[in-house]
Amino acid sequence: MRRDLIVDGLSFGSTTIEGDDATENIIAMWKRLDRNDIACIFLDGLVVSMYNIIDGEKIFKLTGLPVVAITFRDSKGLESSICHHFHPRAGEKLGRYKLLGDREPVLLRTGKQLYVRYWGLSYKVVKNLLDCFTLQGAIPEPIRLAKLLARESGKHYLKN
Repeated sequence: MRRDLIVDGLSFGSTTIEGDDATENIIAMWKRLDRNDIACIFLDGLVVSMYNIIDGEKIFKLTGLPVVAITFRDSKGLESSICHHFHPRAGEKLGRYKLLGDREPVLLRTGKQLYVRYWGLSYKVVKNLLDCFTLQGAIPEPIRLAKLLARESGKHYLKN
């Protein structure tokens, strides 16, 4: 999605439930787009598909693109859930989760608060981008559109 909110490219991917392939799949989607005008990667969280942990720093380093990951609620984190779900083999996954670092709160111009982790940008630029892409409420338009597309593609996938 461009800054003027025009969508001019899409890419779909999938991840393994409880797997470790989300980061590589995001990088593969970026490669499939084969565009040199992408300026930033927005992510709706960093833990998907039942604890498939996305490494934002790795995406930043391998693509050269800044990465912004958002969540909508503050929480104590997932350490205890990871330990419980993956016991006794939780160590590696827990280590990757801890490397994500802490989230920082961002108060949007809409009055809503998000929590972010980011790589390759300053906090000030992250806030500006989120304000530019959030027309109302708390969901930036690229994330809102991705959620709609994922929901619909999931329905199609389940039917086949």
